[in-house]
This record gives sequence, structure tokens and C-alpha cells, in this order.
Amino acid sequence: MSKNSKTKKPWPTKDAMVQIYENNLWGGNKSEFYSGSGSHQPETVNPYLAVVSPFLSKFETPPIVCDLGCGDFNVGKDLVKYSGKYIALDIVPELIAHNKKKFKAENLEFCTLDLAKDELPLGDVAILRQVLQHLSNEEIKSVVEKLYGFKYVLLTEHIPEGDFEPNMNIISGQGTRLKKQSGVVLSASPFNFQAREEKQLLSVRSPGFKGVLVTTLYKLK
Repeated sequence: MSKNSKTKKPWPTKDAMVQIYENNLWGGNKSEFYSGSGSHQPETVNPYLAVVSPFLSKFETPPIVCDLGCGDFNVGKDLVKYSGKYIALDIVPELIAHNKKKFKAENLEFCTLDLAKDELPLGDVAILRQVLQHLSNEEIKSVVEKLYGFKYVLLTEHIPEGDFEPNMNIISGQGTRLKKQSGVVLSASPFNFQAREEKQLLSVRSPGFKGVLVTTLYKLK
């Protein structure tokens, strides 16, 4: 066995996400990087920006924001101006290369990174917008352990309306837990995320989809 074959690690989640963008499984035109209607519908994007923008703008010193799973950056592009530094991360190298060419700002940085496997950059605010819902419980656990390094976490998840069983496991990929009448709840088992404060900022319906998009602010420090 060669040295390279010993050190090479499988990237099943990366492969799944690359396939999603290559085949436009979340919509969009052929050869277009498109993160889905939830990142483009005014009915979901505008209310999100309306609550997150004021939060970021209230910092005495503009915060370092880490956008964990930035996707096609249709949402993040409107938040860069509220940050001292905005670090946008995604697991798909081709997507990050595209974003680097399309979006430019002195305080904006794009990086290819696997949230579950790699070390996260240091920052004040972590943004996770409809990211964890596509990951297995094992990968979410790995991400959650790293979130304690931030002062604040802004989490958006697509969850069922009414009562549901949280955190049913799935295979990482295109789908979410909605088909199992489940959704990600970080404070519940098996993640048991502990924050000093937790506040729901927003709950909106996504047109054409069941369930609601819930944005929660966690204060950790």
C-alpha cells in the first residue's frame, strides 16, 4: 500500500454535495451553482436578513463572522457589510472557486472546508443556515463540539410544524429529516447543545414546502 493511500480519507459528504451542485438537484439552470429555493425566495430570505442584519450591526466592534456552509452566497452577500471580517466556508471546492470570482470585498474570505472533519476558523459569530439538516447525527455531533468556540451561533433549520421527534438520523446528502417528520433540535439528545441563552428570532413558511424555517440565536459566552 502506498503512502498516499494510507493517508487519504474518504469524503462521502463532499461527494454527495458535489453531485448536488453538478446535477442541479436543488434546482437552478444547468451549470449554475444554486443552493435551493430556500436561499432565493424573497419570502424566506428577506425576513431572515431583517432579523440578522440588525443583530450584526449592533456590535460595538464589527464581528468576525464565519458562514459555515455558505452555499451559493445569495444570502451571505448581504451580511458582509456588517462584519469586520466575513469568512465563508463550504465543502464543495468548485463552488468556493466560483464564489471567489463572483463576490469581492476587502473583508470577505472564501475557504473550502469540511465542517465535520476540519478545524473551524476563529470568530465571534457562526452562521449555519439550513446546513445541519442535511448532515447525519454523527457529523452534526462533530460540528456541535466546535461551536463552543464562538460567542454566538445563528442557526436556521427546516423543521416540521407542531409536535415532532427531533434528531432522527439520516444519511448526509440532498434530503432532510422532514420526510421522517423530524428536524434538528440542538438542545435535544443526542447533541445536548448547551448555551447561556437561546432565543428564537424567526419562524417562516417556505413557499412550496411543508414545515417552517426557524432561526435561533444561541449566546455561548
